[in-house]
Amino acid sequence: MSKSTTTAVAKASEASVSPVNPDQTLKASKALLAHIKKAAAEPRPSGKQNLLADEESTIAETPIWLTLTTKRHIHDTHRLQPGKIVLPHPLNADSESTICLITADPQRAYKNMIASEDFPEELRSRITRVIDITHLKAKFKAFEAQRKLYNEHEIFLADDRIINRLPGALGKTFFKTTVKRPIPVVLMAKRDKVDGKRIAKPKGMKQKRDPTENVNARPLPEIVSEIQKAIGAALVSLSPTTNTAVKCGYASWEADKLAENVNKIITELVGRFVPQKWSNVRNFYIKGPETAALPIYQTDELWLDEAQVVPDGKEPASALPGKHAKTEKANIGKKRKSLDAEPEAIEAAPEAEAETPKEEDRPKKKSKKTKAAAVPVPESNDDKLDRDIAERKAKLKKQKAAAKKAVDV
Repeated sequence: MSKSTTTAVAKASEASVSPVNPDQTLKASKALLAHIKKAAAEPRPSGKQNLLADEESTIAETPIWLTLTTKRHIHDTHRLQPGKIVLPHPLNADSESTICLITADPQRAYKNMIASEDFPEELRSRITRVIDITHLKAKFKAFEAQRKLYNEHEIFLADDRIINRLPGALGKTFFKTTVKRPIPVVLMAKRDKVDGKRIAKPKGMKQKRDPTENVNARPLPEIVSEIQKAIGAALVSLSPTTNTAVKCGYASWEADKLAENVNKIITELVGRFVPQKWSNVRNFYIKGPETAALPIYQTDELWLDEAQVVPDGKEPASALPGKHAKTEKANIGKKRKSLDAEPEAIEAAPEAEAETPKEEDRPKKKSKKTKAAAVPVPESNDDKLDRDIAERKAKLKKQKAAAKKAVDV
């Protein structure tokens, strides 16, 4: 085995081994779920109770988030395609949630696939709309139409070939948050490989395809499997920051079920999305929308490199590299004398002032502009300031003594 292969295997094994204790994950999951259920049963602080709200439905819709904090920023641009982590317990198992599938042209071929008898009936009943990118731009150009489409479906799936074109077609209605951002699915057929390389497509004039004929799509069983994985997967939306939150379950789940999803997300998140793997991980938390964050894991090394640690008594290095770095100097005036000066230097000061020529003996310089006379600065009264400070301290002591006497009584 070559040296590069050995290094790659070592890195892969290092990323797969998680230092997170599963018992700690299970303990935190039990505590968080119990707290959410207890908080839902208590009345609101305002004293008003919503009679239309159901306690069980409220808990079932409460999401649980796994929060990752890294030592350094994840240097990654804001992705339009969120990453997917397949979970042992899918997040969207509700059979009543509707799905909108956005495909590449033509849409008729994908509609025929979904309408065929080989397509599962349970999944077909949930896919209420299939539309390609051309019809999407034509029908949903107005903002009101985009809002209507947004409210009609709970889940949006999009072919990964056209998902980068969706921000211009759907606008901020879909992309200002990550709640219903389209999830990428791979519908294109796999290209053949020769010696590990994909075969290039033949060059030539484009031919018009019959919409009823099969397109460059995967076999139907692979499309069904791809859609099912995307529906129940945890989505990772990365941005250049040190904090990343991933939905891992709901408050109505059991603690064992939630802990399994958390452990799976931690392993996949560090192995696939975090640069420098576990050496860049600072801590993991789980939390609800309105709860405190419960710690699962925290590293012993808070810094990534030893060069970032500044010893005691030394100033940190400038953030500007090289010649742009500047050292700050003390703001001491020319006529101000230092308090730490030696007595000999202070005694020699009057002699130095005597040797300096008087202003009358100095030659006067001609100036074009006349300057205003210097305003005399009043001398500071240190005795009065010390007296005021002493009076304030005495008054404060009396107030503290009176408060302590009142508490003792």
